Amino acid sequence: MSLQALLGIELPLIQAPMAGAQDHRLAVAVSQVGALGSLPGAMLDAAGLRRELTALTEKTAKPYNLNFFCHTPPPIDAEREVVWRQALASYYAELGIDSASVATGPGRQPFSAELAELLDEFRPAVVSFHFGLPSAELLARVRACGAKILSSATTVEEALWLEAQGTDAIIAQGLEAGGHRGHFLDTDLSRQLGTFALLPQMVRAVRVPVIAAGGIADAAGVRAAMALGAAGVQIGTAYLCCDEATTSAVHRAALHSPAAQHTALTNLFSGRPARGIVNRLMRELGPLSSLSPEFPLATAAIAPLRSAAESQGSGDFSPLWAGQNASGCKAIGARELTRELAQGFAP
Repeated sequence: MSLQALLGIELPLIQAPMAGAQDHRLAVAVSQVGALGSLPGAMLDAAGLRRELTALTEKTAKPYNLNFFCHTPPPIDAEREVVWRQALASYYAELGIDSASVATGPGRQPFSAELAELLDEFRPAVVSFHFGLPSAELLARVRACGAKILSSATTVEEALWLEAQGTDAIIAQGLEAGGHRGHFLDTDLSRQLGTFALLPQMVRAVRVPVIAAGGIADAAGVRAAMALGAAGVQIGTAYLCCDEATTSAVHRAALHSPAAQHTALTNLFSGRPARGIVNRLMRELGPLSSLSPEFPLATAAIAPLRSAAESQGSGDFSPLWAGQNASGCKAIGARELTRELAQGFAP
């Protein structure tokens, strides 16, 4: 079955869910032209997600993808939190922040029973997950609402595991992709491959449709992914500068600057490896640090630094998520960009 038939879409193109850089408006724009718009739920509570879903469904009747993280929240480690804040102490002092006033706690939440209740009401066509899959009980609730289930895999082993759990299609997330790595079976980053090395291996290994993600920024990239056996593509970074995205001015400026040519995986902003444009914090602490608390507990201590620096027009402490190919970022409408990308499907 084609990806279009499986998901009820006209174009086998998914706009990657990008928590913190979009709301329903981007998803609506993409879905309206026949691709699959995505709404990220990782940074929304049930009330916030209800508001976004209400706004989305009022503006389009087309299929959309609702995305969740499915990590296991770690307990707060007070000792590690102290060490982390000590590592940031000089930055607090520089920006005039009282470290004692900085809150603790997670910046992202996993899929839960409370969030699952919204599925029965809104019945999204597609529900996708990052970091594996939720519990069997929660997954059964997703299936019961009629949604097709997608999840990210960063290795062939993860793809085989997802297929065995009944996942309807798998997103092959190459190492080039921006944002958080979706790995869940193995944390060894050296085992993860680039998109065009991973994709054909995954296509050969599983029977379900495989969606290519990472480094695809234009119609030529779309065409290359399809030639390697992809059933469709998922694209994120190219949408970050669209009119409908909520990407900050600091982030947009970085994406349009030479700095976007240098990205790295970092755990400084959340506690889990994610690809972003290299900035001051990444250079000075090293992009991957053992000092950072577990995901997603690193976020709280960084938040006031980010806020203070961005108020001065600086992205020194911001998670400037981006893939290795930001060449497709354009300050145009998402509908126009989607149509441009769709030219890669033309025979």
